[in-house]
Order: sequence, then C-alpha cells, then structure tokens
Amino acid sequence: MNIEVILIILGEPNSTFSELLFKYFSSENFEKSRKKIVLVGSKKLIENQMSHLGYKFNLNQISNIEKSRLKLINILNVNYVFSKTYSSISTSSNVYIEKCFNLSVKIIKKNNSVVLMNGPVSKKHFLKKKFPGITEYIAKKTNTKGPVMLIYNKRISVSPITTHIPIKNVTKFIKKKIIISNTVKINNFFKDRLKKNPNIALLGLNPHCETIDKVSEEKKEIIPAIKYLKNKKINVSGPFSADTFFLKKNIKKYDVVIGMYHDQVLTPIKTLFKFEAINLTIGLPFIKVTPDHGPNFEMVGKNISDPSSIFYALNFLNKLK
Repeated sequence: MNIEVILIILGEPNSTFSELLFKYFSSENFEKSRKKIVLVGSKKLIENQMSHLGYKFNLNQISNIEKSRLKLINILNVNYVFSKTYSSISTSSNVYIEKCFNLSVKIIKKNNSVVLMNGPVSKKHFLKKKFPGITEYIAKKTNTKGPVMLIYNKRISVSPITTHIPIKNVTKFIKKKIIISNTVKINNFFKDRLKKNPNIALLGLNPHCETIDKVSEEKKEIIPAIKYLKNKKINVSGPFSADTFFLKKNIKKYDVVIGMYHDQVLTPIKTLFKFEAINLTIGLPFIKVTPDHGPNFEMVGKNISDPSSIFYALNFLNKLK
C-alpha cells in the first residue's frame, strides 16, 4: 500500500522541533506535499509556541487520521499541562511524551499507509538510561529485535553497528551475526523501498584494520561476515580503514557505509552534509524517521535554528511510496 500519512510526534516540548516545523509549513515544500501530515501533541502548546515565534497557522484538530486532509496542518491533540511556553527540559513532560508515542504506535500498527516521524527527546530525562536511544525505545514498544540505524543522504548513507553505547563496550557487539543481520536489512530496504541495489562498504574497527593482539575483530568477525554476505550475492566490500575512507573517490563508489561504532560514521557524514541527512530506523514493522538533530535547548524560542534536516526528512518521505 502507498504511504498516505506522515505521523509526526512532537516530542520534547522544550525543544526547537516545533520551530523547525513552522519553517517547513511556511515554505513551498509544504504546499507541494503529496502526503497528509498529522501532528501528535498538545494543540494548546503548539499555538502558544507559534505566537511566541511570530507564526500564524490554522490547526485542523481531528479525532482520527481518516479525517486528516492534504495541505492542512492536522493535529491529534494530546493534553499537556504547562505553565510556560518554553521551560527547562526535565522529567515533567515524560508522561505527555509517552502518551504521544503510545497513541502513534497504536495508530501505525493498524494502518500500513502511515510512516512515523518523531521529534527529539532527552536521553537523560525521558529515556533515563533505560534505552541507548529512541531507536531502541521504539523497538521495545513494537517487539522488534535488532533495529538498525541508517543515517540517509541521497549521495551516501551510513550505519553504525553499535549506537549509543560507551566506546569501552563496543568490541562486545562486533559480531559476525550482527554485522550480517544489519547489512541484510539495509540491503533489503534499499531494494524494496528505494528500488536500488546498493553498493555497501564495511569499515574495520581498529586503526588501519590492524591490531597488536593475536586475533583482531577484522579477522575474527568482520571479514567472515563479508565473505558470507558476498556468497549471498550482496554487493559488499571491505573492511576499509576508516581514516581514509570518506574521500570523494570512495563516496562516489558506494551507497552505504557500515561502521563499527557511532562516531566512526556519524562524524564524517555530518561534516560532509551537516543537517541534510535523516535518521531512519530499519527493521520496524513501519518506517520511522527522525530529523538529525537533538532538542537544541540553547536555541529554544529564538527562531534561529537551521531547519535543513526537517526539510530533508519530509521531502524524502513525500517521495517514498
């Protein structure tokens, strides 16, 4: 079934996410939107934030997504009691955010013409160390094992085998089975959703893919995984040394780079494309997108945040079938 609705969880109330959405709604991109957009969150809060930032939009409050309309800002209201339009991030919004996620997951489980976008949340205050990131939080809610983080840009995308875990623990998760599982899911996503047979590069873990230890992760886990994937006719190459991989000549050859830990691949892609990238969670029963930015509390309420990631995410979803 074709995607018809983009369901947007507003996330942390004290963030720049609503501001970035307002900038999108003010643009030609919204006028050209081919999907219905439905916000999930507090109508009163959004109206207050609009007033504070100098925007004026009509919100179409609906009771279910079937009543949503194209080129209107539809909203499913979730009550939230607040005293200030913007405040410090704390645990006081946790119940509200949880309600927004619960409602959205309930809707999307019943309707496969819906994709999910979520605004940022505070790992410290909302996730409270129970989950490494929002990827794992959503996976728990949908009983999904092994979700995969893909930071997508049309020129080149990246995916870390390990996400938000301390560097000292990374080697525990560099396993042949995990590398194979993640790579297969990424390959299938590109073929099924983007209609492309991707060229995939795998990075090594150690500097120059070498170590003074008797057995390296490259020899024990990564190279055997690559051999297995090649036997399954998946276009993979590697392992490559991370320090020189992200040169222009390599970027032109590959569609996806799979790294072994978070900053190994996210640092270069953010350097190359800044906010023109989106965080896709692959392996869920539905497509989930997160714009590639956090709550950005330092800029809250100032109307100076860069909306590039929101534009990139919504433009991507509008083209998705």
